[in-house]
Amino acid sequence: MDRYGVILAALVVILSLAPLTGGADELKIGAGSAPAEDILRPLKSAFEEATDIQLIIIETGPKVAFTDLKRASLDAAAAGFSYQEWQQLMAKEGAPLDNPSLFTPVSIGTDRIVVMTHKDNPVQSLTADQLRGIFSGTIGNWNEVGGEDAPIMIVWGTLMQDDNSIFQERILRGAPLAAELLDTTTASEVRQNVAANPNAIGIGPLGVVDASVATPRIPELFRDIVLITRSNPSEPLKKLLEFIRAGGQSLVKR
Repeated sequence: MDRYGVILAALVVILSLAPLTGGADELKIGAGSAPAEDILRPLKSAFEEATDIQLIIIETGPKVAFTDLKRASLDAAAAGFSYQEWQQLMAKEGAPLDNPSLFTPVSIGTDRIVVMTHKDNPVQSLTADQLRGIFSGTIGNWNEVGGEDAPIMIVWGTLMQDDNSIFQERILRGAPLAAELLDTTTASEVRQNVAANPNAIGIGPLGVVDASVATPRIPELFRDIVLITRSNPSEPLKKLLEFIRAGGQSLVKR
């Protein structure tokens, strides 16, 4: 066999051993922390196994998710907002929807917002007034709410506009957010920072909680999670919605 024949034979062997890639459908959804942690990640493995569709979850927050949907770089966007609230957010952020009728909202579940503290924090419950005081900065020490004598550190996720808005609306009730806080991005990063600091507190969707943090009892905070798609949804997206309706809700965090 000449030199070129040897090279060709080697290429054939390499290609035969390489893993097959491509061909599988992809579904890209931009999401806030609530749909990402409460719904999409819990059902991801089961959905992919049942449909052979790769579910790609891009946790960028509601504003960026909807912007990317408008650019047609996503199949859908999801957040803990009603469609009207989402339109209000986009207008406030300087990116109003020129033609809202081009998009269709679908409720895919419920978001439960929790408060996270360090796992060794002895505080087991917080009232709405106590939460308002903590997150507005008028309560600055854990001993003011039954905890140890230690300054409270607030961790705030800037990409969690959906959870943040309901917390500010129903708990802060017009009180400004504290000036001193630790800015982070997603709910997962809020949890990580709370877990790493004995004096920290933060909020997030139920789905982000694990054994690294505690969740004191608070007034219940729920809202619908809405998925937004264009009027002609992709086939992979149709299959996801069918999967959720057919039993996927049993996999989500409640």
